[in-house]
Amino acid sequence: MLMRSLMFVFLSGVVALQMSSSFESWQNTLGEEPAGKADPVANAAVPSGTSILKADAVGHYRGLFKLNGKPVEGMVDTGASAVAINESTARRLGYGAAALDFRYTVNTANGRSEAAVVKLKRVEVGSIKIEDVDALVLRDDALSDTLIGMSFLSRLSSYKAERRSLTMVH
Repeated sequence: MLMRSLMFVFLSGVVALQMSSSFESWQNTLGEEPAGKADPVANAAVPSGTSILKADAVGHYRGLFKLNGKPVEGMVDTGASAVAINESTARRLGYGAAALDFRYTVNTANGRSEAAVVKLKRVEVGSIKIEDVDALVLRDDALSDTLIGMSFLSRLSSYKAERRSLTMVH
């Protein structure tokens, strides 16, 4: 029952992600560089245990995260119950076929998809490092990007969106 509820709440994040891809394509045709990348130089003045992401042109907080030590572009999504990655990303992070039991069914913006549950060893952004983070793995055709959801955000001591900046504190 809990997993079914988790999957239902996760769907809103998938819809937002699919819409964001369309906006990003439009944005790139204007010659704009997507904002919101985790900037190591900008974060140098930020206290340890704090990370700041800038909103992109459509207001999404995107940045470079490390999942299990590997860099992954992700979008923060407070509407997603868990971190969500696609199957290709999961394999790049070291989760082989044996670790990916796609026994859960979820409805996404692209229709029904199968999902597997994994535990990420570590999720990092800037100087923030959180270990043992629950994540959902969806098929590639159901999820084109990585969502950083509440299984990561709820482990922070605080996070706040203000003046087109998302400040996360561990």
